[in-house]
Amino acid sequence: MAESVLQHCDPVLLDQGLLNSCGDSQQLESAEAAQVVLHLMDSRRVQKVVWRQLFVLDSIMSLLEELKSSQQLVSQPCPPLPGSGARSTWKSLKVQFMSSVEETETLLQQLQNKVQQTEDRRHRLRQLLCRLDDKKEQCEQLKAVLLKSKNALQGCEDQLIQLRAQSEAVQERLNVWQQVKDCLQVLVSAHRDVTQITLLSVEQSELCVELRPRPSSKLWTNQLEPLRLKISWSSDQLTFSLQVEEGPAGLLEDSFRGRYSELSAALLEVMQCYMGEAELLLEVQKLRSSFAIDWRPSQRLLVYLKSATVVCHLQVEEGYPSSGVVRLQGIVREGQTVDISGLKCQSLSSLTEWLLLLHDFLN
Repeated sequence: MAESVLQHCDPVLLDQGLLNSCGDSQQLESAEAAQVVLHLMDSRRVQKVVWRQLFVLDSIMSLLEELKSSQQLVSQPCPPLPGSGARSTWKSLKVQFMSSVEETETLLQQLQNKVQQTEDRRHRLRQLLCRLDDKKEQCEQLKAVLLKSKNALQGCEDQLIQLRAQSEAVQERLNVWQQVKDCLQVLVSAHRDVTQITLLSVEQSELCVELRPRPSSKLWTNQLEPLRLKISWSSDQLTFSLQVEEGPAGLLEDSFRGRYSELSAALLEVMQCYMGEAELLLEVQKLRSSFAIDWRPSQRLLVYLKSATVVCHLQVEEGYPSSGVVRLQGIVREGQTVDISGLKCQSLSSLTEWLLLLHDFLN
């Protein structure tokens, strides 16, 4: 700052000041920078005062040299100071310098703001570049996934074509099997009408069937309960077990066991027994709704419970009701046998008639 001012005012003093400052700088190498600046400013003030005094002295000497007599000094007006133009120039330069400094500071501030904006934009640009790299990487990954998906889709389409062909073949076989099923259904219906055996369920080691009387029989009209059988066999298929699940009670024992090879014969025996005893079972089924009775098939004995202390036993012969007859074995009242000689039973032929007679006799 001091050098620029001296350059505009007096280059000689600038050179002298620079020499003095150079000399002083050698002596004050260890002084602080603030003291050096203060010394230069004081030196500049002294030089300005001396310079003005020298300027005034020089102006006086020049005026005296131009005068030819002392009278001329008194009579001539005082000439303008030659240094007034330099001073005004110096002041204008100083004003221009200050305005230039302010403008420079303003421009520097604007430049600093633009530099900061540039740095911010550069930072954002770097972030955008990083994001762009990530997007590129993701795009590459998506391309790889898309390629795999296309390959997988192509494979699925090929498999779909194969599956469609297989499905068409299976559908053709299914149509054939459906026709076979319809034919078998007709045969099963015909077989059911003839044999009156209905298959209810089939599992790994057991099955359930249902027996009904023939439609031509009068028992069908009277709605005899069907006989439901459960047939189970061992895992080695050596033995079997046949048990009555539902139907006319007392037809068979609780269960029947035997060899697996005897299953057909046992089932045929149960069917024959069921069909042969159908009329008897139907009559017992009807009597249950009116009397407290118990049918024991192994003894062919019908037990009639008149009350808690009176029990009647009726023996049913084989072939009843077509050929066999019903006989009264005895009546037990409180553990004592009752005399039945007074019963008129010569014309009785059915269980129903016997139960009605005993009901009236024991009242």
